[in-house]
Amino acid sequence: MNTIIDFMKRNYKILLVVVCLSATLFAFKINASKEEDPDKDKLLLELLTFVIQKGHYNPAAIDDTFSKGIYKDYIQALDPSKRFFLQSDIDEFSKYETELDDELLNKDLTFFNLTYDRLMKRMEESKKIYKSVLSQPFDYNIDETFNTDYEKAPYSKDEKELADKWRKQIKLSTLSSLTDRLKIQENKANGVIEQDDKVSSDFLNNGEKGKVDIINPAKEKSNKAVDAGKPKTFTELEKETRESALKSLDEYFGFMKDLDRNDWFSVYINSITSRFDPHTSYFAPEEKERFDVSISGKLEGIGARLQKKNDFTEISELISGGPAWRGKQLEAGDLVMKVAQGNEEAVDVVGMRLDDVVKKIKGPKGTEVRLTVKKVDGTIKVISIIRDIVEIEETYAKSSIVNKNGLKYGVIYLPKFYIDFENKDGRDAGKDIAKEVERLKSAGVSGIVLDVRDDGGGSLSTVVDIAGLFIEQGPIVQIKSAGRKKEVLFDKDKKIEWDGPLVIMVNSFSASASEILAAAIQDYKRGIIIGSKQTYGKGTVQNVIDLNQFVRNSAVGDLGAVKTTTQKFYRINGGSTQLEGVSSDIVMPDRYAYLKMGERDVDNAMPWDKIDPADYTVWNKNTNFNQAIANSKKRISQSSQFQLIEENAKWIDSRSEDNNYSLNIDKFKTAQNEIEEKAKKYKPLVDYKNALKFASLPYEMDEVNKDLILKEKRDRWHEALSKDIYVEEALNVLDDLQAKTIVKKSLPAKLKKEKLAKS
Repeated sequence: MNTIIDFMKRNYKILLVVVCLSATLFAFKINASKEEDPDKDKLLLELLTFVIQKGHYNPAAIDDTFSKGIYKDYIQALDPSKRFFLQSDIDEFSKYETELDDELLNKDLTFFNLTYDRLMKRMEESKKIYKSVLSQPFDYNIDETFNTDYEKAPYSKDEKELADKWRKQIKLSTLSSLTDRLKIQENKANGVIEQDDKVSSDFLNNGEKGKVDIINPAKEKSNKAVDAGKPKTFTELEKETRESALKSLDEYFGFMKDLDRNDWFSVYINSITSRFDPHTSYFAPEEKERFDVSISGKLEGIGARLQKKNDFTEISELISGGPAWRGKQLEAGDLVMKVAQGNEEAVDVVGMRLDDVVKKIKGPKGTEVRLTVKKVDGTIKVISIIRDIVEIEETYAKSSIVNKNGLKYGVIYLPKFYIDFENKDGRDAGKDIAKEVERLKSAGVSGIVLDVRDDGGGSLSTVVDIAGLFIEQGPIVQIKSAGRKKEVLFDKDKKIEWDGPLVIMVNSFSASASEILAAAIQDYKRGIIIGSKQTYGKGTVQNVIDLNQFVRNSAVGDLGAVKTTTQKFYRINGGSTQLEGVSSDIVMPDRYAYLKMGERDVDNAMPWDKIDPADYTVWNKNTNFNQAIANSKKRISQSSQFQLIEENAKWIDSRSEDNNYSLNIDKFKTAQNEIEEKAKKYKPLVDYKNALKFASLPYEMDEVNKDLILKEKRDRWHEALSKDIYVEEALNVLDDLQAKTIVKKSLPAKLKKEKLAKS
């Protein structure tokens, strides 16, 4: 969740000073090696420490407290579920708990080398454990339990205890899958359609949104788990669950095998950088490239998403509009066997790391790559593709139109504040939102909802551009660098792109740039903020600094980049959004409202503070502003659906503490049945559907008719909107914001006077 600000000239001058100071320090010969290069690692540690300390807004002191933070974060990152290290390992590691600050300053890799070597050893031992565990049937009649609260769980005291921990965890996973299969089979035998009975797993989880246990094999799609023919015996189903678990764990360890020493060293480095603040981090070269793609929404390549499938690389999806999609030869499910650059000899990529396969397939626009693929039907085919610029459609803003109460409204969804730093003429969120607003105006909308829910941020300059679309001119955000006077970023364009009713939708995961936009609109009283109680609470600005600019000798190889906090931003009213976020004008019940997931829940987050307000004039054209808020609050308080969401939120919170599971099949079934019975109460949340119909704008309809993939994506989005009670209420607010305007526009002059006289 990062806001990236374009490099300001004065910040760049500071970094030039850093370059001059460090030029001789880092300009020495290094033997670069992909697998292991201690000299390069030491250089990276020195360079990162130096750059962060010089450029960070408020650099932390590198002392014993700093060391303890590194130690805690790093050990947790290596073994979050405590299923690799033994207590004896931790006892050995803990001797370094207050020594890591000294190791960092002395460029000492002793601790990293020790933990890396031990982790590799323990992982190899764990592979033998899970294969042994899954080689024989489980006895589900034994009365035993397993607790999934790994944070509070102790480390295993010896190999025997560790093996038993693995056994219980895998047993819980297979037991869950087995009971699902048995239930589906029983329902089929009784003629019950499983989908109608099944309560969404969202309501059965323990409330830890987004938390994935990578050791726990993913549940299969249950409808496919049981054949439609003869019912299977318990023994057959039990064996199937073990085979599925074995396959999943094999794939997981295959992924882990792909990680080399450099990957693990990046984990260590990020444990160091994150102690300065949660948003300071290191990007290894591949990560930096992925970050650039995520912030710009484009790349140069063939336009295909890849995934690892055992030793093979599988095409998982073709990106709509990309060269592979246009060529119509490559398909999802194809396995890439070899890759050739134009007429050069093909390289066998079976067994190769996924990142390395991606590097071979990607390349500059206009160049040719030839893929030898095994098609879904088993045939082998060589496919030639000319690389091109690929736009990732999911990155970009999109809009929809809906008719409600005889009026037309527009909904714009902005997934992130994207920008192309390399090309000023490239796409960015500011320009695209301006286009969407203009298109909606042309379509005759009477109000606009701008949805930035789950939008984690992006470019600060685009926030200023977007906010400027809705005000005449004035300050948008204030920025403060360490030891300097504040700077105010203005919208200087007097033109207002949209002066009608406006609602901004936010939630707990709207962060950074989203919060700047919501805060500016709220301070001006230009629109109504509706959503969670408060947004994420990230009030800091980061710069991405290419570390290669500090090194004269290219023999060192690509050093990657560091993203470090250089500034804090403030609302135009003077308050920070740090920790506190933006409080919604209209608070809607949120299923995750009681879970700890914001900036305020991070132990080393920067503090909240306040500066002087900027000079701005509150918008005075929302005559129905306060009444619209009051009307919405009343609707929400009287809505049975919103009341149910609030109850569900409290239930999810209570479930988050329930981490103990019985491994006895009868007790497990009983417990799960009780949960499902309670969860049935919340099934109306899944089934909810409003009466609104959402559609694409005319320009997009032309594109949709030519592109079935895009059509499917838009259909899914429109269906989601038609089930979204939050969007529905946002549209109700638009109704309220312009209720008086409706009277003026829709009635003849004579009737208008009579109507107003009676009101």
